[in-house]
Amino acid sequence: MTNASSPNRFYAGRRVLVTGGLGFIGSTVARRLVDLGAGVTIVDSLLRDAGGNRYNVADVADRITIHIGDVCDASLMNDLVRDREVIFNLAGQVSHIDSMQDPYLDLEANCRSPLTLLEACRHHNPGAKVVFAGTRQVYGRPDSLPVDETHPVRPTDINGVNKVAGEYYHLVYNNVFGVRACSLRLTNVYGPRQLIRHNRQGFIGWFIRLAVEDRPIQVYGDGSQIRDFVFVDDVADAFLRAGATNACNGNVFNVGGLEHIGHRDLTTLLIEVAGSGRAEFVPWPAQKKAIDIGSFYTNSDKFTRATGWRPTITLREGLRRTVAFYRQHMAQYLAEPEAAGPPS
Repeated sequence: MTNASSPNRFYAGRRVLVTGGLGFIGSTVARRLVDLGAGVTIVDSLLRDAGGNRYNVADVADRITIHIGDVCDASLMNDLVRDREVIFNLAGQVSHIDSMQDPYLDLEANCRSPLTLLEACRHHNPGAKVVFAGTRQVYGRPDSLPVDETHPVRPTDINGVNKVAGEYYHLVYNNVFGVRACSLRLTNVYGPRQLIRHNRQGFIGWFIRLAVEDRPIQVYGDGSQIRDFVFVDDVADAFLRAGATNACNGNVFNVGGLEHIGHRDLTTLLIEVAGSGRAEFVPWPAQKKAIDIGSFYTNSDKFTRATGWRPTITLREGLRRTVAFYRQHMAQYLAEPEAAGPPS
């Protein structure tokens, strides 16, 4: 495989599959791969409350093969993994609240789905490289900050439990069956093409929508909780680097942002960047407080050492780009996904 510090040439002409490819991060990865000359196939179930949106790839759809289907469908995945050299596994359910309300749906999306993909690779394409979208939620409430990969894994909600199971499937298939795989534990990813129709898939996208619409932004408690945020273009770069080097095989890596900031200060910055919106401090909802992990930010040095990756987009610049994107395309992200573009 190529030098991870310069992965761009690696993808020219390569056959790549992106699961969850109509979603927020998946579409960003797919678009970057198209620009690099890869042969890109994406699969997405377009579940109603998930982030899949045809508009995310509308301007490059003629250069992508799109399948609408479920990654849990073994027959479909057996076909789609054949001859794929790199697979970016971004399909999944990411809502912590939804996982507590419907744990079986979360189990299907975050355990059966990756297992189906890995079994397809094991039997039909064992030479594939698979990069899994993990989450910092697997750590639970941190013992100390910043959190590195040696921190115990002890998730506080169903989503975290299922995501760590999905991650471990990848490591087992790497170690036992020789399907090269790794996992990127993502912190709070934000940017253009993020789901903003509802607030159950991370608060940052919802905050941005409220700011653009000049509505009050509800901050829980006193807003002192700290998070780090990573711009989606930096995350796409991380996936490409992980896919282009065998140094990542069999490992988990944190992928976090340049800066960590409290919710109060984040909201102040967002309102300043947007020139609209206002903060409103409210008590914690009981169901959210029960699974909250407190302040959290990561150390991504392990991934930097393995691939040379570093985030490059500051929070202010990322918010500026994201606000500008939604001011231009908001209607496409408030519509139902199937209404957002032509059929494949």
